[in-house]
Amino acid sequence: MLRRSLLAAAIATPAFAQAPWAPSRPVRLIAPYPPGGGVDTTSRLLATPMGAFLGQPVVVENRGGAGGSIGAGELARSAPDGHTIMVDALAHTVNPHLIRNLGFDYATAFAPISQVVVLPQILAVNPQTVPAKTVQDFLAWARPRAASLSYGSSGNATAAHLAAALFLNRAGIEITHVPYRGGTPALQDLLGGNIAFVFGTVSSTLQLVRDGRLVALGVTTAQRIAPLPDVPTIAEQGFEGFELNEWNGLYAPAGTPVPVQQRLYEAATHALADATVRQRLDALGALPVGTAPAAFARYVADQRALMGRIVREARIEAG
Repeated sequence: MLRRSLLAAAIATPAFAQAPWAPSRPVRLIAPYPPGGGVDTTSRLLATPMGAFLGQPVVVENRGGAGGSIGAGELARSAPDGHTIMVDALAHTVNPHLIRNLGFDYATAFAPISQVVVLPQILAVNPQTVPAKTVQDFLAWARPRAASLSYGSSGNATAAHLAAALFLNRAGIEITHVPYRGGTPALQDLLGGNIAFVFGTVSSTLQLVRDGRLVALGVTTAQRIAPLPDVPTIAEQGFEGFELNEWNGLYAPAGTPVPVQQRLYEAATHALADATVRQRLDALGALPVGTAPAAFARYVADQRALMGRIVREARIEAG
C-alpha cells in the first residue's frame, strides 16, 4: 500500500521545479576601465540592486588598460559559474579589429547577458564659427573647405570617433580627426573655435546646447531623444539607417550555464527598474535597455561586423 501511495503521488505531482540559481559568494563585477568613467558609473549603479536581487553582494573591480581588453581578458579566464561578470562598452566590438595577440577571442570568450544602457551622441557645432542648423547645412558649408577643417573626438576608436568616421564616410567628405584625452577637452576646443564639430554625449553636451553655446545638428539614435525632441536624428536628414551610440552591456564567461545567464539577466533588469537607478541614468542622458541574452548576442555580433567595416573604411589603427 505504501509503494502504491508513493507511486500515485509521483504520477500526480510533477517533478519539483528547480530553484533559480543563486551565487554562493559575492559576485565580482569587472569594470575594464578606470574609476569615474561611463562603464564604472554603470557598473556601480547596477551593483547594489543586482546584489539585493541575487542575495549576495556584487563588488565592482576596476581592471583598466589597453582599451578595456585587460579586464575583458580577466573575465575570459574566469570560471563560468556566474561569480565573475563584466560591464563593457562599445569597445567590446571594436577591439577585435584593432588589438592583436589578445590571448582570447571576443567573439567566443563571452556569454552576452544583456545590453543595459545606451548613451546617445549629439552632433554639435559652434554657432560662432559654423553657420549651420541642420546636417545638410553643415555639409554644404564644410565641403568647399574640408581640406582645412578638423573635428574632435574623446579619443581614437571611441564611439565619438567611430560615429564621425561613419558620418563622413556616408557623406563622402574627408575631414582631419583630432583625438583628445576625453570628451571635455574636445568640447573645450570646439567652444574655442579650433575644430569644426564633435560627437558628444548627452551628459557633456546637452547643457551647452541649451545655453546656446553649441548647436545640435542631429542625434545618433534611431529615434529622437526626450531631452532634445526638436532635434532630428541623423538618419532623418539623408542618412537612412544611421545609428551609432555608446552603449554598455553585461557579460559572463563563455560556457556559463543557461539558468545562470537567465538569473543574471533577471538581476540586471531588476536593477534597471529601480527608481534611483533610472533617475541617475536619466541625469547622465543614458537610456535603460535590458535586452534578453539571445537578442543581445545577436546585437553584439551585428555591432562587431559594423565596427569592423568602419575601422577598415576609415583606416583606423590602434592608438
